[in-house]
Order: sequence, then structure tokens, then C-alpha cells
Amino acid sequence: MGNMWTLWIFGDNVEDRLGPFRFLLFYLVCGILATMLHSFIYTNSVIPLVGASGAISGVMGAYFLLYPLARILVVFPVFFIPLFFEVPAFLFLGLWFLMQFYNGLFSLVLPDSFGGVAWFAHIGGFLAGAILYRVFCNKKCRFYRDEYTYFGSLFDIDKS
Repeated sequence: MGNMWTLWIFGDNVEDRLGPFRFLLFYLVCGILATMLHSFIYTNSVIPLVGASGAISGVMGAYFLLYPLARILVVFPVFFIPLFFEVPAFLFLGLWFLMQFYNGLFSLVLPDSFGGVAWFAHIGGFLAGAILYRVFCNKKCRFYRDEYTYFGSLFDIDKS
């Protein structure tokens, strides 16, 4: 459920920039590269790797660079009271990546405490998405302040 929710939040905006066919290829390549990093780190593992979180992490990596200033609505529960506030995408996704990295490193040292999650698949997918999204970009693929506002460049001429 969490993977589908994350894909719904970040995937539609990345798909808008890549186009549906390129987005599908991008998603699959990120998933394959995420699996390869996980397999490289855990070469002797006999536990099957199931899930799409590596590919979804790739979408998050692309979103991290395409929409760094987009506002992400988060909830922080204080006892039974939910507090809602907005944070920039680069902060939300950057902290998420650091948590994956931290948990991945500790899973190598304390495998019984951090088992059951493919941390390095998350890391590999995020890095693959951040690096490869430009390869899959179409003509509409520019840097945007958020999902709606073009960030602009020095060479754009304001025609208003």
C-alpha cells in the first residue's frame, strides 16, 4: 500500500515530464538497477527479493531533481493529534534517502535487527533515478519549481 501511495504522489509528475512510454522504460530500468545493487551487496542471500520499491525509489530520485522546491504535505502525529505541514521536496526526499542509507549500513552490521527490507534496492533505485532521468526526458523535461511553475533559465525571454 505504501509503495502505491508513493508512486501516486510522485509518479504522475515524473510521467508528465518523461511521457508514458519513456516513464515505463525508466521505471523498469530503475527497478533492474535497484535489484542489481541489492544483489551485489547481498551476494550470498537466499531470501527472494519481492516488491517494486526499488523502481519507485527511482521515481523519487527523478522527482528529487525535477521538482526540488515542490511542497510535500506531511503529517506528524503528536500523541493522537495529527499535525499537517508542508516541506520542500528536496528536504523530504533527502531525509528519506539518508534514512535508507543509514538503515542499509546498519543492516550490514546488525542483519537480524534490520532484516526484511531491501534497503540497498531503495538506495540503488533512488540513485539510478537521479542519474538516469535525463536520458529518458522528452522535450517537456525541464527543471520546475513545483509541479506547475517553470523554474526558468537565463536564456528565457519573458513574452508578457
